[in-house]
Amino acid sequence: MKHDMARGFLDIAPEVQSVLNGGGAVVALESTIITHGMPHPQNVATAREVEAVVRDNGAVPATIAIIEGRIKIGLSDAELDWLGTATNVMKLSRADLPYAVAAKRHGATTVAATMICARLAGIRVFATGGIGGVHQGVEATMDISADLDELARTPVAVICAGAKAILDLPRTLEYLETSGVPVIGYRTDRFPAFWSRTSDLAVPLRLDSPDEIAGLIRTKEALGLDGGVLVANPVPNADEIPAEDMKTFIDKAVAEAKARGIVGKAVTPFLLSHLFEMTDGRSLATNIALVKNNAALAAQLAGSLASRAA
Repeated sequence: MKHDMARGFLDIAPEVQSVLNGGGAVVALESTIITHGMPHPQNVATAREVEAVVRDNGAVPATIAIIEGRIKIGLSDAELDWLGTATNVMKLSRADLPYAVAAKRHGATTVAATMICARLAGIRVFATGGIGGVHQGVEATMDISADLDELARTPVAVICAGAKAILDLPRTLEYLETSGVPVIGYRTDRFPAFWSRTSDLAVPLRLDSPDEIAGLIRTKEALGLDGGVLVANPVPNADEIPAEDMKTFIDKAVAEAKARGIVGKAVTPFLLSHLFEMTDGRSLATNIALVKNNAALAAQLAGSLASRAA
């Protein structure tokens, strides 16, 4: 009943709705990469390239954003172009989403908000870059991304390249385990660290094909277990920045943030911007490569789920 009421706030693109009605493969995509992730026109070009990767792997993309309070499930070319240069666009998580809808604001969806909107539309798979997690210094700040709790409550499979190495990765994995979220390493035994293929952390579970992941998801649903599944998909070899190199860059960026007194929500954007400068743009290039890699796997997983349901 709640989902039926919420659908009154959704504008689902005709192609997306048609595929969903037929039980076909759809992949949700977030919009913060467009509004808060990179400059124009690279943001729009990347968003279109990621959508093309989804199509090339047999699924239909549904980029999600809020425009004038309407939850858009799949953006038109005109909407995507507009979003690429729009101003006063909120960055939305669970806490902000109802305000943006009620106040008829514009908003870009983070991992948590994208999961919520995908669930309302009936989309089961979502491709992103990396999830948020437990931040360094959590003992003092209690700064933990809403993405983690969303994974524990919303039944959407999230394909990512792990979590950004600027986070506290051991505590992030511990939080997910405590919350009952299956964390799957795709063809890997080590938890990827976003720009790097591996960290020094073992991944709790390993599966080596989209069909195997689909089988776990369907079994989880049959058992009546709430929440999503996190699939950690390492960045391709050719595109990674080795973990030892990234540690040096991150340590310098964190030290600079402390020296400038940067705290709270301003920390992550500062660190990412500083890393871009220190790596001569490699961090952004790697980010784009891993998002495309995740989109391909997400489309394949959506296809496996659709074929098993047929």
